[in-house]
Amino acid sequence: MTRRWPALAAVLALAATALVWTTVPDGPAPVDREHRFLQGAGGTRLDTTYYRPPGAGPHPAVLLAHGFGGAKDDEQDRAQRLTRAGYAVLTYTARGFGRSGGRIGLNAADGEVADVGRLVDWLAQRPEVRKEAAGDPVLGMAGGSYGGAVTLLAAARDPRIDALVPSVTYWDLNEALFPGGVFKKLWAGILFGQGLTGGGDPQCGRFTDTVCSAFQRAAATGRADPATRRLLASVSPSSYAERISLPTLVVQGQNDSLFPLSHGDSVARTVARNGAPVAVDWIAGGHDGGADESTRVHDRTVGWFDAHLKERGDPGPAFRVSRGTGSLAEDGTPVVRGATASRYPGATGTGRRTVPLDAGEQTLAHPAGGMPPTVTAVPGLGVPALPGGIAAAFGGGPPAGRTGREAVFTGSPLSAPLRITGSATFDLTVRSGRAAVLFARLYDVGTDGAQSLPRQLVSPVTVAAGATVRVALPALDHGFGAGHRLRVVISSTDLGYASPAEPALHRIRVGALSVPTVDTLELTGSADLPRWVWVLPVVALTAAAALLRPARRRNRGAHPHPDAQAAGPPDTVPGAPPLRVEGLTKRYPGAGERYAVRDLSFTVGPGQVLGLLGPNGAGKTTTLRMLMGLITPDGGELTLFGHPVRPGAPVLSRLGSFVEGPGFLPHLTGRQNIDLYWRSTGRPAADAHAESALEIAALGAALDDPVRTYSQGMRQRLAIAQAMLGLPDLLVLDEPTNGLDPGQIREMRDVLIRYAAHGRSVVVSSHLLAEVEQCCTHLVVMDRGRLVTAGPVADIASDGAQVLVVTSGVRDDERLARTVAALPGVADATAADEGLLVRLTTLTTPALLAELVRAGVAVEQIGPRRRLEEAFLTLIGGDQ
Repeated sequence: MTRRWPALAAVLALAATALVWTTVPDGPAPVDREHRFLQGAGGTRLDTTYYRPPGAGPHPAVLLAHGFGGAKDDEQDRAQRLTRAGYAVLTYTARGFGRSGGRIGLNAADGEVADVGRLVDWLAQRPEVRKEAAGDPVLGMAGGSYGGAVTLLAAARDPRIDALVPSVTYWDLNEALFPGGVFKKLWAGILFGQGLTGGGDPQCGRFTDTVCSAFQRAAATGRADPATRRLLASVSPSSYAERISLPTLVVQGQNDSLFPLSHGDSVARTVARNGAPVAVDWIAGGHDGGADESTRVHDRTVGWFDAHLKERGDPGPAFRVSRGTGSLAEDGTPVVRGATASRYPGATGTGRRTVPLDAGEQTLAHPAGGMPPTVTAVPGLGVPALPGGIAAAFGGGPPAGRTGREAVFTGSPLSAPLRITGSATFDLTVRSGRAAVLFARLYDVGTDGAQSLPRQLVSPVTVAAGATVRVALPALDHGFGAGHRLRVVISSTDLGYASPAEPALHRIRVGALSVPTVDTLELTGSADLPRWVWVLPVVALTAAAALLRPARRRNRGAHPHPDAQAAGPPDTVPGAPPLRVEGLTKRYPGAGERYAVRDLSFTVGPGQVLGLLGPNGAGKTTTLRMLMGLITPDGGELTLFGHPVRPGAPVLSRLGSFVEGPGFLPHLTGRQNIDLYWRSTGRPAADAHAESALEIAALGAALDDPVRTYSQGMRQRLAIAQAMLGLPDLLVLDEPTNGLDPGQIREMRDVLIRYAAHGRSVVVSSHLLAEVEQCCTHLVVMDRGRLVTAGPVADIASDGAQVLVVTSGVRDDERLARTVAALPGVADATAADEGLLVRLTTLTTPALLAELVRAGVAVEQIGPRRRLEEAFLTLIGGDQ
């Protein structure tokens, strides 16, 4: 053994050297900058910062514009990076924001756009800025959202701007705020609210009177009058389309319910039609969040400006789309993969495929007042972000079960995988006595019936009575697996939009779905990864060879020990339960008199799903680690199937577990990780039942992708599949639903119930009380290392179909309780400290909400009363 250590030490020294070399970055060079106020149009003071690049120059310049509600400091990081790349950079705070003067005109020609001209004049006077001619600097301009639009508007007005990089921005503000003629009320309210900060008139903030009154009229009526449409057209790049003819890199977000991909598509098609170079990059993020690709987008921006301002380098592919957002296995850093093409295919794709949908008419009811609305997404968050009870009551759940409130048209299962890249379309016919305001969404329905809404996007449309219209669904890039179905869901309400106040019935039918495909896309590698991802596997293999080679040499020719025969897992001792814990005690060194676990006893029987509950520090993880033989208890006894648990005990082969992270190798695929794990057990491949376990993971084609590209939820599902390899008789899972979306949580709940139904047992440690209540048969509640209670869920959490209604502005709670109790389908209603407790019989929660709204009751929250949560808090004292 001693001979092995010098070789191993050398290997580890090499590893340490490699790690030092790969993880110590060069420090960024200092950047000179100066802050000053410059004069904009009409004498408006603009707060600016100028970043001077190193060297005598001359250097091309870049002007950076910030987003709505922001300021110049938002662009500081990008400005410093561009400066280090050899550009003179000017950032500024737009009028009406921050320390700049003036009022917000939404990029008015005589306001914000004219300000850009003054800033270009200033850059043209700088001696270190390169010029094409006197007063004409070599200049690029970049900006996001509101700032992206001003780059387009300024380029249409000022020919001195030579290249653009607008990102996540709008082309037509009428279409952005009134898509399909429908008022995007929540987003409009958020944007208007950002302009009310920083002083000014309490009703109009720092907006111009014209902008303020237009918003107030739209908010009051839910429509854009002619004056509002003229105003929005005047500040939209679409009104100056023929003047925008310069190299443009369009960066548009896939997660964006404010300015979706269709706006970037319009920019790109216009620039190309005008004869200028154009490239398009569909990033994973947007106004609704998503993976941070700022570093890659910055590099792409520098490359674009280098190609068109310095006339060197590669501007990058004509089209790129980000796919497969995820995180590195070790540090959680998000990464994405990209697919590229040499030509931009547009939102219509390079090919089309027809997917037939359900035939026949369906009746769609529009509720009075548009309440309760369907919840597609919450602006800025993307996913339905309301609490579960409220989201369900408002329609945030799947369409099934909301008869009359949504029309559902589903296609047949796909015979092969299908990837949509662009905007799918279908014909919609409406028979009604009046014009209908409708909202269309495209769902991905899995083989098990679970459905997801890609990017949480919706297409609003206004249809005249008796008319047929072509509906363009939101552009997206999404892969549908074989056996999946495409589903179009149409509703008459959506939380983010205004809808008519009058109730109505609409008879609707749809034609076949036409979906765009792009066959020319080629998948590229992932985002740059730390070098240690590639270095450490090589080091690990070398170290393993250094350790194993001498041992193998010593063992050559040795006779096997007569007892060294492969032994299978031991049988169950007659009458013994799968798990028995008796007086278990553990105290860590240095903890004094504080016990991690003390005198803990409970039993898990065959077919039980036992939930292990407790606040942080209760001792749950320590208990699980002792159960798996990772640490030894100080006292008490643990038995699995009647056999004592100790490190390396053969009975542990009957246990599968997922505790404290799976430790996947990020450069291997999901399938390779699973195979490597099972081979490390030394058991026959046939015993793994890998296909059954991987079916539970439901990763589809992603099983053959590197794990570093997986999202948190995908890694969680792969880890649980790994724990189920060999179909162990006892499954131990620590927080199995972390990182899973609501649909996946429901699937996981069903998996655990089915797993135990075959006589196996499951132990689940979780802090999600609602999930424990729905999937567990028994509970063990711990606090401060001790057992608080144990038994069937029904005995610990009392049952009952109670709904909790929280209201505001209600003075007479008893009177409201009597009114609600008199409703058909309500057993009783009781006023309580936390709100109104309603016990339902036949009335549904959405119907109860509708009755309350119709009665003028201001409902803040509605949902099932969490009985287990109350019991849990009572048991542990409610102060943890």
